[in-house]
Amino acid sequence: MRVFVSVDMEGVSGLTDPDEMRAGGRGYERGCELMTADANAAVAGAFDAGADEVIVTDAHGSTKNIRADLIDERCTLIRGPYRPLRMGQGLDTGHDAAMFVGYHARAGVPHGVLNHTWMGYEIQNLYLNGEICGEIRLIAALAGSMGVPVALVAGDEAACAEAREVLGDVETVAVKKGIDRYSAQILPPVRAQARIREAAGRALGDLSRRRPYTVPSPYTLGIDWASTAMAESCAMIPGIKRLGPRSVEFTTDDYADILGVLGIMASIGGSVGCTGQHYG
Repeated sequence: MRVFVSVDMEGVSGLTDPDEMRAGGRGYERGCELMTADANAAVAGAFDAGADEVIVTDAHGSTKNIRADLIDERCTLIRGPYRPLRMGQGLDTGHDAAMFVGYHARAGVPHGVLNHTWMGYEIQNLYLNGEICGEIRLIAALAGSMGVPVALVAGDEAACAEAREVLGDVETVAVKKGIDRYSAQILPPVRAQARIREAAGRALGDLSRRRPYTVPSPYTLGIDWASTAMAESCAMIPGIKRLGPRSVEFTTDDYADILGVLGIMASIGGSVGCTGQHYG
């Protein structure tokens, strides 16, 4: 059994402050340790369930957050930027299941801890084939395009609710309950990580009832930007259509192009928006 684990940071146990997720920010080093511990809990659960191989990808920001010296020695780790599949780098058709750890709710979701979609504030809404889309749907559809089901999603309560809405019968672990965007009622990380491990084992132990999340091709990605300047700049990319003052759209038959083009547009939109912040 081959298992892929994508690890973001906003939904990691114990974290609520953006500084804890930015290199140089107060609490960042401890945040990296907690992110690594949540990843290790999922890895341990996968091996408990009989996994032969586990690939972990660092899916947050710089993608250099997971502590390579603390990650479970039985897995392999993908880290570093400039990769075609972004948060899904390392996933392929040979995987039996994917798990998302440290994930968060999409932009605008009430009580979603650190809620956003792909960027800090520049993207107001993302759409996949007309359906409003957060990172859970976006990366689940990548897995689905390869025939790989998502077995587990761990994050805050709002992220877990979003995962069940999109994926249906998926194992979820809520490690915190949002009060507002920057505050939450949290489980102590040791308890949260124990739940992640147990849930990962359960999810992979019953893979026969997990089905890939499939989106029919062609794939259309729509973006509502925070400003007209962002949309104008992105519309200069060949293949990008301007739909409105702040909206653009891109269509392809290859789902990998969705993530590649989104990464390019995010770089341009972030530059125009004067932050360049990609949370992941």
